[in-house]
Formats: sequence, structure tokens, C-alpha cells
Amino acid sequence: MALDLNPIGQILPGMNGGSDSGLAAGNLADNFDTFLRLLTQQLQNQDPLNPMDSQEFVTQLVQFSSVEQQIAQTRSLDALLAMQSASAVMSASGYVGREVTLATDTAELADGQARWSYSLDRNAQGTDLVVSDRNGRVVATLPGATGTGSHDFAWDGKDMAGNTLPPGLYKLEVVARDAEGERITSPVRVSGRVTGVDMSGSEVRVELGALSAPFANVIAVREART
Repeated sequence: MALDLNPIGQILPGMNGGSDSGLAAGNLADNFDTFLRLLTQQLQNQDPLNPMDSQEFVTQLVQFSSVEQQIAQTRSLDALLAMQSASAVMSASGYVGREVTLATDTAELADGQARWSYSLDRNAQGTDLVVSDRNGRVVATLPGATGTGSHDFAWDGKDMAGNTLPPGLYKLEVVARDAEGERITSPVRVSGRVTGVDMSGSEVRVELGALSAPFANVIAVREART
């Protein structure tokens, strides 16, 4: 009577994280019970003159122990993620009305102006500030600062022909190169007052007017200007 139960193969398909950890724990209990019953039957029916090799079922016992530990770790991780999510919700709701800085290249054009800030990690030979609409169409290309450090950029909402573009969300790409023609790292940020917090999706998002960004993108918080 061969013992061919594979606990890992039958348990692990249920371990996909999240709520599946409970299903995996149930599978583990069911499979372990079956494993013990099969093992008992095999021990009772083994040939006394040719006893079965104990290495296989000892190995599977070790596998059960390992899977049980994985399930316990997954449950602990689920609990930590739930606590982290609740903490993020509470923290984000306290940001309403405050000034924040977001790591994002998207800003809202409102009242004839959109504002970004960008930084250069070294001096640039030349810098182009490329503004595009939400469809990815380039609407303006303007010269930017070339010195090392942080720089502010305010766009008047006009395209390259001088036409005033409609309000909405626009993106900024900073194309800066040094004297050797190498691209310079130029992170872009947007600052503004938090007008709301969206908790309806899988991640908490902060809203700055029409702009919505993940809560994780917040890199600075300040008191609202009076």
C-alpha cells in the first residue's frame, strides 16, 4: 500500500494571499487528516519482514509543518496590511484642507495656470519643459532652468500657437541634458491644498481639485495658507 499523498501540491493552490489563507488552512487540516489515516493503514498492513521506509512520511510531515508556517505568516501579513490600510485612511482624512506636495507629473490647469516644481541633480546644458494633455499630445515646449537644485514652473495654459487651452489635467516632462548629452534625472512634483480623500478603490487617494493621486505619493505636508 503506497503512500502517495502530496500535501504541498494539494494545499498550495489555495495560498494566493488575502482571504485565501483561510481556505489554505482548511485544506491543510483536511489533507493532514487524510495523510494520517493513510499512514496508519500503511503501518498496520506493512510486511513485518520488510517494513516500509520511514523517510517518505517523515519528509511529508516536515512539508506539512513548513506549509503550516507559511499559512501562519500569510495570516499575520494580512493582519498587518489591514492595520496599515486603516492607518492610511485615518491619516489621509486628516490631510483635508492642508497643503501637500505630491510626487507626480500631473497638475490641474485652473484659472489660467498650472504649477509644477522640478529638480536637477547637476547643472544642465539645456532644459526643455514639455507639457502634454491627458491624451499624450504635446501642447507646449518651453525652456527651463539649468542650474542644480529645485525650480518652480508656472504654465499659463497656452499652446505653442498662443491659443488658450481648456482647464483640465496636464503632464510635465523635464528633458534636461548635461554638457556630454547625458539625460539628467529630473523628478517632478506638484503642490496644492487637499480638497478631498477618496477611499472607494483598492488604495486611498488624495484629491487636489480635479487631480487625484495615491496617498503614497504624498512627500510633504504643511499647514494650509491663511
